[in-house]
Amino acid sequence: MSTNKAAYHDDLEFTFCDDVIKYERLAKIGQGTFGEVFKARDRRTGKVVALKKILMENEKEGFPITALREIRILKLLRHENVVNLLEIARTKGPPPPGLQKPAKATPHMSSLSTFFLVFEFCEHDLAGLLSNVNVKFNLGEIKKVMQQLLNGLYYIHSNKILHRDLKASNVLITKNGILKLADFGLARAFSTSRGGPNRYTNRVVTLWYRPPELLLGERNYGPPVDMWGAGCIMAEMWTRTPILQGSTEQHQLALITKLCGSITPEIWPSVENYDLFNKMELVKGQQRRVCERLKHYVRDSLALDLLDKLLTLDPSKRTDSSSALDHDFFWTDPMPGDLSKMLSQHTQSMFEYLAPARRPGASNRPVIQPRQQDNVSSYQERVY
Repeated sequence: MSTNKAAYHDDLEFTFCDDVIKYERLAKIGQGTFGEVFKARDRRTGKVVALKKILMENEKEGFPITALREIRILKLLRHENVVNLLEIARTKGPPPPGLQKPAKATPHMSSLSTFFLVFEFCEHDLAGLLSNVNVKFNLGEIKKVMQQLLNGLYYIHSNKILHRDLKASNVLITKNGILKLADFGLARAFSTSRGGPNRYTNRVVTLWYRPPELLLGERNYGPPVDMWGAGCIMAEMWTRTPILQGSTEQHQLALITKLCGSITPEIWPSVENYDLFNKMELVKGQQRRVCERLKHYVRDSLALDLLDKLLTLDPSKRTDSSSALDHDFFWTDPMPGDLSKMLSQHTQSMFEYLAPARRPGASNRPVIQPRQQDNVSSYQERVY
């Protein structure tokens, strides 16, 4: 076991793990590189929960460090707009004679058990809601979604945590209209550089939501990486589909450039210091068109202004969660409105996994292939 991983084990107090048999699996509601997610019910209490199966990529290495990091972070965070980790459960055989309590989890139990993170159940994710044409968000409801999302980001950033995988499918919403940031598998603590720059991995954030600084190889980053994702999600509240659907990192940068303008030292002074600035083919001569492109969908001037501030190329100039929450968008009529009334009209849960239109590789949502020549008119049709 590596020193880094051992430190996680030493620092993390595992709660006693109940046998996952106590939960009746009702439906599969998610799947990804992390494993699978199930809707389940506690057989004794009837409480509905979400079970996230921890994928054991290499059992000889023991409990995955990504799962350890997620557990550690979620034990720290307690907020209305952050998903609540209830417990850890595992598969196991009958307890030894005389052992009444569940055995305590250890780093070396992976060869004997499959582990599950048990979360409070949320009826929907935002991607699932946006994929359903019958779900209509009015302006006040959009404000409520974004206000809660930014509130969650303000809380985690204040606690020195980066999410690093913000996207619509990782934004959960309960039937009562409470938004929860979820999937902290890529999250990590951050700090202000002391004695030298941070060297975090830049291989994080789903491509369509990845900010330009990560695409250009930056490793000394912070909360602005999450704010870019918040901007992408905010635009998606109107377009109903991700606005920047690149198929490669190079293609993603090209799409960002055509929306936000060319990446130059004049508008982004520190960009010359990034590892890939002189190695990537950056589109030249593009003007910033965030408001121009989005005004066909977003018919609110204050919303466009906030989007413009969130989708800012230079991370040092990108608005933070505190400033975003103070933006006039949230303090003018219509004010942020309750989501529960609108959601009460939809009794079925909606998740991206259950919505073919938003599932990666779905036939009605082809992966965009890069083109030799990419003109602005074709871009508008493709991205929006």
